[in-house]
Amino acid sequence: MNNLASKIFKYRSYTPIPFLLVMIFFQRATIESMMIGFAMILIGESFRLWGVAYAGSETRTTGEVGGTYLVVSGAFAYVRNPLYLGNILIYLGVGVMSMALFPYLQIVAFIFFYVQYYFIISEEEEYLKKTFKEQYEEYKRNVPKLIPRLTAFKRDDIKQPPLNLKAGLRSERRTFQAIGSVVIILIILFYFGV
Repeated sequence: MNNLASKIFKYRSYTPIPFLLVMIFFQRATIESMMIGFAMILIGESFRLWGVAYAGSETRTTGEVGGTYLVVSGAFAYVRNPLYLGNILIYLGVGVMSMALFPYLQIVAFIFFYVQYYFIISEEEEYLKKTFKEQYEEYKRNVPKLIPRLTAFKRDDIKQPPLNLKAGLRSERRTFQAIGSVVIILIILFYFGV
């Protein structure tokens, strides 16, 4: 893994914090923005949970890129990076909820996270190509990186982990806490007109 991509991968959980702080500090929420933004957050978290319920806790690593399975089921049958798609939707959802510096902050945040995930995905794809070879190449040719396809990709000959919603919910605990904290703060600020 090259040095820049390695650092981005290692600290990817912390990069949203400055954006979230700005979104909270400069919030100008309306009832409409709160509802639309929250719907975006729910869609984003649904992609994350669906992906984690198949891929398991390996998605939580911050050390080296790796993985036991080439996961092509669940959300991964529609989009190669459902967790990153989910993250982008969550960040944009918070931005829409807050209406902070709208639309400039949301555009800057989208570009920042797109570039961040470009580097991370490139590193992960190198690992997957080396490990799963032609199976991954076929998957990559058929399943988009970040925009879901409408029908599921199917390969019955690739061993898959079982769907484990309970483990997925457990793995997403920190994400639920972070989303809940930010949403509650925005609701309080909106309610009190701060």
